[in-house]
Amino acid sequence: MAVLSVPTSTGELVGRVVGSGPPMLLLHGGPGLEDYLAPLADELASDWTVAHYTQRGTAPSTLDGDVTVTGHVEDVLAVLDHLVWPRCVLAGHSWGGHLAMHVAVRHPERLVGLIALDALGGVGDGGYAAFGAALMARVLPQHSSRLDELEALEKAGGPLTPEQDAEALALMWPAYFPDPATAPPMPDLSVSPRMGESFESMLSSVAEIESRLAGCQVPALFVHGEDSPMPVESSTETVARLPYADVEVLTGAGHFLWIDRPGVVQGLVNPWWSRVSANGRAPRG
Repeated sequence: MAVLSVPTSTGELVGRVVGSGPPMLLLHGGPGLEDYLAPLADELASDWTVAHYTQRGTAPSTLDGDVTVTGHVEDVLAVLDHLVWPRCVLAGHSWGGHLAMHVAVRHPERLVGLIALDALGGVGDGGYAAFGAALMARVLPQHSSRLDELEALEKAGGPLTPEQDAEALALMWPAYFPDPATAPPMPDLSVSPRMGESFESMLSSVAEIESRLAGCQVPALFVHGEDSPMPVESSTETVARLPYADVEVLTGAGHFLWIDRPGVVQGLVNPWWSRVSANGRAPRG
């Protein structure tokens, strides 16, 4: 393992690099969360050189600078340049998969492949409204009243503090899994004080992806949990617009695919990559 420290004009982006093989950059979800993808990176590291980092706006990376979609896209390019990776497979989970789509449509020359893991889609609102409704419907009963209190505080007084945002995330965490009652504990994650800025930019930028999907020539693999609160249509409707993309829907998996189905992401990515390497494109299968 090597520490990743990428200098930018407003501070460093902090992460790590593991494994050996073709280069892959992982993007975590949120936006506004600390990177949580080390277990997935370790799963993939036997076959890939995997880099991942905490995105701008959240400790331990810099809190300063542009946290809009455009700023995050520029940071992806800065990480690739720092690693001296002219091109790579770009993989992202949730918001990270959505960010990867932005990179694919804006800078396809930097990618040899795109992997979206239970991602916010690129059609309509990306599935965001349905995701939010499904997530709240699955919140454990003992957590509902406190979430209602936090929501009331936000409506009355503006954005929550990072500590309150972290508390709300912990209360919602079990709802991301197929059986919320048996969900694993949430890892300790920093939450960005600038989360709202990134969310606003994310939601206003979906239309840009939709308008450019048909012309995106980057081979893509979408993997989605059948039991995720993120609607499966967020992946299937996006894949239908892409010329070179496949989608895999996993039974017994929620939003965090590699936690629910250990090894399954690697088991899907490697044969997909073999097809891309052999044919230059990933045919619909």
